[in-house]
Amino acid sequence: MKYLVISDIHGSLSGVSFIEEALKMHQTNRILALGDFLYHGPRNNLPIDYAVKDVIAVLNSYSTNITAVRGNCDAEVDQMVLDFPLTADYNILNIADRSIFMTHGHIYSLDHMPKLAAEDCFLYGHTHIPQAEKTNGIYLLNPGSVSIPKGGHPASYAVLDEKSFTIYTLDHKIYMTLKFD
Repeated sequence: MKYLVISDIHGSLSGVSFIEEALKMHQTNRILALGDFLYHGPRNNLPIDYAVKDVIAVLNSYSTNITAVRGNCDAEVDQMVLDFPLTADYNILNIADRSIFMTHGHIYSLDHMPKLAAEDCFLYGHTHIPQAEKTNGIYLLNPGSVSIPKGGHPASYAVLDEKSFTIYTLDHKIYMTLKFD
């Protein structure tokens, strides 16, 4: 399986408008969405192309292919307009022989890690900063933000498969990659 990984859309139309092209280009099977879909929250500026109703339409057009977790800016009312489940704080996937702990990053985080075995992956968003590294035997993976990047990084998304985690800019150029052992 190959997954398109996105996080921190925050209602940005350009933050989701690349999805169809990325799905075709990378030939991914599913979208892993790491939360903060529609709203920007009190600490973020409003995205330039803030268009919640348009973002809802785009996401709902892929609803059967999205596995999602709830972000700190997501509310129960968002579930009323989005056609895929988004209220779980985490999800656990298995790819090859490794577990992928998928979360937004506001409950489980680098400072509050779940119990993971060596070679497992901690896949999170929330920081808006891309990350692809192995620390203490655990892969720490963050696709960055598709709408409000931070730390001088570009807007980004990732592709995850059994061999690697590759982060791309929205124009589909490789930004960083990590191959699994």
